[in-house]
Amino acid sequence: MDKLKILFAVVLSLGAASAATLGVVQTEGGSVQGRNIPLGLFRSVDVFKGIPFAAQPETLEKPKPHPGWSGILKATKFAQRCLQMSVLQTSSFGSEDCLYLNIWVPHGRQVSSNLPVMIWFYGGGFMVGGSMGANFLNNYLYSGQEIADRGNVIVVSVGYRVGTLGFLSTGDSALPGNFGLWDQHAAITWVHKNIRSFGGDPENITLFGESAGGASVSFQSLSPHNKGLVKRAISQSGVAFCPWAINKNPHKLAVEVAEKVGCPTDDRMAACLKSIDVKTLTMAAPRIVQGTPDTPGVMNLLLSPVVDGDFLPDDPANLLHNTADIDYLVGVNNMDGHLFTSQDIPSIGNKNEDTSVEDLKSLLAAYTKEFGKGGLEVAFTEYASDWESSPSRDTIKRTAVDIGTDYLFRIPAQIAIYLHADNAKSGRTFSYMLSEPSLLAGPGKPYNDWVGSDHADDLQYVFGKPFTTPKAYGDRHRDLSGYMIAYWTNFARTGDPNSGNLKVPVIWPEFTSTGQPFLNLNAEMNDSSFGQEMRLRFVHLWTTILPSLPSEGVTQAQ
Repeated sequence: MDKLKILFAVVLSLGAASAATLGVVQTEGGSVQGRNIPLGLFRSVDVFKGIPFAAQPETLEKPKPHPGWSGILKATKFAQRCLQMSVLQTSSFGSEDCLYLNIWVPHGRQVSSNLPVMIWFYGGGFMVGGSMGANFLNNYLYSGQEIADRGNVIVVSVGYRVGTLGFLSTGDSALPGNFGLWDQHAAITWVHKNIRSFGGDPENITLFGESAGGASVSFQSLSPHNKGLVKRAISQSGVAFCPWAINKNPHKLAVEVAEKVGCPTDDRMAACLKSIDVKTLTMAAPRIVQGTPDTPGVMNLLLSPVVDGDFLPDDPANLLHNTADIDYLVGVNNMDGHLFTSQDIPSIGNKNEDTSVEDLKSLLAAYTKEFGKGGLEVAFTEYASDWESSPSRDTIKRTAVDIGTDYLFRIPAQIAIYLHADNAKSGRTFSYMLSEPSLLAGPGKPYNDWVGSDHADDLQYVFGKPFTTPKAYGDRHRDLSGYMIAYWTNFARTGDPNSGNLKVPVIWPEFTSTGQPFLNLNAEMNDSSFGQEMRLRFVHLWTTILPSLPSEGVTQAQ
């Protein structure tokens, strides 16, 4: 037995010794050296942490190129997150000097070359978030190692400014906003220029992101500034058409922030805001407060991208021509709204408490406000049409979650999918819905038994957590994680989730206007893992019926 152990150790050390590594890499800014991690026989991954892709940004200004460095930059430590409010919103942490990226490069016997590249944008409502080190309890969610190793792709994660520093705007040229989107664009440009030195193919870049990161991917693909830089895009639970993704009245918010920090609100406002201490400015952001049925919490997410006439020259619906040659894979979790709706109506999360129809109506009224009282009546009739005469506790709760999921995520995603497919030339479109039950649902667990995939539930599977922390998951979760990594990396490689280096459990049909097929993603994939016309009745409700109602007496939000 001991001889076997010794032999195994020798084999492993040989594998490590012969695993390829990039060593010192030349970039436009200077030389960088990461760390090589052996993963087994003739397999390793080079990890580079904290490479600057732009200079330290000036407050409320677009990013500028990095001046470069001399000597070899040891890229072995994550940079700081971009300055943001803490979870309790009582303090701030992070740094304004945060425009750095991380790179994972897989190798076999030889050093890799010409690999597909996947650039990750994190979510966090454009207010918080980061991909620099531990996200929660020392658990680093966004490590690209599993995706890179399993899919044989290069993974890049990026820092971008959030909150006031990333998205404050006066709505004119004085303070145009979208600084966080410009940061992302600067990262894409850097990757395009430098990734060949890391073994990547600059002509095969896929953007992917979740929630505000998914919406960011959508904005980047719509912007003319990325023409020719991006080949494919994946939006998970977030697109440019989500109601929280664009601020249509940024000036009002700029005035509120200016008043908080003691700046004038006339034509001197922008210059004054730029001179304010960055921590003070960060803490002057509107607070994310506990929502109620009448005022859902997500309505507080006001610091978001704007149509600035430059990065976004027009309303997103008018920019689809820029995506005509970009392959787009987009989807939602089947209960994306659960996280938000159960905050606004706490009884939803309490297994022993009824949720009143009145609370559900109040939530629906808040979401249909622009369509007036008639809008609420039409929408409620539609959502309650399948109810039995006295609906059960679970029926009411699930309907409330459906309303939140539809309004905040699912209908906007469908709009993005339809528009992309309609405007596509060479670009292909793929649609999915993740329906794997939440790990927090079931007897003895905090969530109701019926809770499916909640917001952000997809992240653990895409980043391979069931493999890196196996004790926290079962075999079914490893199956699902393997499926998602296969689809995602095949798509990045070829533009088709079905063809690439990894086998997939079922063929995912391309989305077309006839039939409108989507893949139902979960751990038990089989020949019936498909649907058609996702929530078509409700897409019709939100996009056609409600907007066509007569608008007497409805005051549009100013």
